[in-house]
Formats: sequence, structure tokens, C-alpha cells
Amino acid sequence: MKNLFLLTICILTYLTSTAQVSYQEFYSTRLDDTRKLKIQLPRNYDPNGNTTYPIVLVLDGDYLFEPVAGNVDYFSYWEDMPEAIVVGIMQGNKRYDDTFYDSQNFMPSDSGADFFEFIGLELIPHLDKNYRTAKFIIAVGHDVTANFLNYYLFKTPVLFNGFVILSPDLSPSMDERLENRIPNINEKIFYYLATGSDDVRSLKESAEILDRKLNPLKDENFNYYFDNFEDANHYSLVARGIPNALEKLFSIYRPISQKEYAEVLMTTKTPLYEYLMDKYAAIEDLFEISNPIRINDFIAVGTAAEKRKQWDALNDLGRLAKKQYPNKVLGSYFLGRYYEETGNPRRAMQEFRSAYDKEEVDYITVDLLLDRADDIKHGQN
Repeated sequence: MKNLFLLTICILTYLTSTAQVSYQEFYSTRLDDTRKLKIQLPRNYDPNGNTTYPIVLVLDGDYLFEPVAGNVDYFSYWEDMPEAIVVGIMQGNKRYDDTFYDSQNFMPSDSGADFFEFIGLELIPHLDKNYRTAKFIIAVGHDVTANFLNYYLFKTPVLFNGFVILSPDLSPSMDERLENRIPNINEKIFYYLATGSDDVRSLKESAEILDRKLNPLKDENFNYYFDNFEDANHYSLVARGIPNALEKLFSIYRPISQKEYAEVLMTTKTPLYEYLMDKYAAIEDLFEISNPIRINDFIAVGTAAEKRKQWDALNDLGRLAKKQYPNKVLGSYFLGRYYEETGNPRRAMQEFRSAYDKEEVDYITVDLLLDRADDIKHGQN
């Protein structure tokens, strides 16, 4: 397991070298100190472009930055999450001062309160001013810094949209406070909690207690996920938790998978075209990203529509595909199938034949469309 962990770190460190990583110093008036930052920009980052990018903020950046940045680069390369700006705060031996809380009320105090305000009132505004940031922020922490991130849930509005809480060293009463606070948050929150079978015993037990309290709170606003990794210790669980967290927190962004196709598209009562529009509206709302619908998603929804005989969905898909991908066969295929199944063979032939000079997509080939047109013609004779 240790060798696997080291191999994973090496691979992800290599991946970060292909992205744009810089080291900066940032002076904080609240801390009266200069903090070192690691910042990874997306591969395709253009300071003069129109694209904005979510922020992934990493506490304990001394050792957490590389595994997080590598996974972000990898996931975004395969379009399993949007490209993002990764920012690591190097804390070193100041991490306990930064996460200091009062011994009476167990809330950030003195240096801990200063660090709390440094992030919210100085660092995030600095990033917004100097980079093309979207209003979606995920924060990552480990043991004491993981616990510290929970304090931001008690502010309105909540600073972060997503929380990656790895083996938290919870402050007293934090589990009860979160249990009482979360139902009163009206914002959409993504919360990932992880421990391991070989984690520090006290941390594992407190994480399991927290899970029992948070799991019943799941609803449309509180998207909660928990992992208890077998044979993972306090450090190796990090390498397993980070990709799991990104996969789950960005599940709505990912292309439609076989699982989503089988469990959602083939069973949902929502009309399939409406489901697809809702998916991309949610992506735009959450991440401020307005992309054309992926070809993969067109095909998945179109295939489901054919099997479920939702012919109106094919009509809508075809018209949209012609707008977004006018040089591909998608629109002609969907519209041809719509007319074929709704009793208009002449229009179906026209649509199928119109694809003779267009680019093929997956199994939808020009020959397939021309053959369907010929079959319709012969069937009329």
C-alpha cells in the first residue's frame, strides 16, 4: 500500500508539471505575515479569454497540493470535471497556529481567527481580482485543517461550495454543531468525508460518528458522500480520497456514463430532452460554464429516446444538434428517425440523405443513414 501511495504521488506530480504551476508570496495584513502559495493554472488558461474557472483551495499545501493538482489536471483532461485553478497555502509549522480554536467555545480564536479571515477576506478576493475565477470554490484539508474548513459552514453565505474533509481531527462538539447547522443552510453544498480502516483510531471513530449524523441530512442542497477505505492509514487514505472526492463532487459535470444511462435515462419520468437541458443548465449555474452539449451525451440521450420511443425528444435533439454541430451527422440522424417513426417517410429520406457530406460520429455513419433512406424508398415501392 505504501508503494502504491508513492507511485500515485509520483504520477500526479509529473502531471502537474504539464500544467502552469507558479510559486508566489502573498502578504496578509490580518496575519501580518507573508504566506507562500502554490498556484496551478489550467493547461488552456487564457488570461484574456472569456472562460472562468472554479477554484480548488488546498490547505496544507506543503504536501497536499501536488496530489490535488495532479488529480484536477487528470480529471479535467478527460472532461470529468471542468478545468480549475488550484491554490495551495503552504503552512508548514504554522498549521496549528492557523487552526487554533478557543478552549471554551471551540471556535477559531486569535491566530486561528486571523487565518479564517485571511482566507475569506484577503486570499479569495486576491484570486478573483487576478485570475479568471468562477464563483465555485472547493476546499481541501487533512486532520486539523480538515476540521478547520468546517467553520466556514457557520458563515452566511458559506464561502465554499465544496468541502473535501480528509480524516478530520474534529474539535469538541463539531459533529453536533454540524448536525444542527446544515439543515439551516439554504445554499447548495457538496461535502465529502473520508477515513480509513487503519486511520488513527480516535480520528476514525469520530469520522464514523460524524457520518452517522450527516448521512440522514442528505437532500437537494446537501450533497453528502462518505468513504471508509479498507487498509488505508492516516496518510494513504489521502491518495484514495482525493480522486473519489473529485469524482463525486463533479458528478453532474461528467459525461453521461453507462451507469447514468441505465439507472437514470432508462427509468426517469422526466422527458429525456428536458433531462439533458436540466443537466447542462445545472452545469452552467454551478460552474459558470456554457459549453455545447457533448456528442457523447447527444448519443446517450438519443439512444435512450429510441429505446423508450420518445420521438419528440429525437425531434428536439436533432434540431439542437444541427445548431451545435452543423457539420456532423447527428442532427440528420435524429430528425430522420423522428420523421421515420411519426409517419413522414419522405422527410425521413430527405434528412438521411442530407448527411452524405457530413462527418461521422461513433456508430452513426454516412452509410448507415443512406442505407436507412434506401430501405424507406424500397419499402414504398
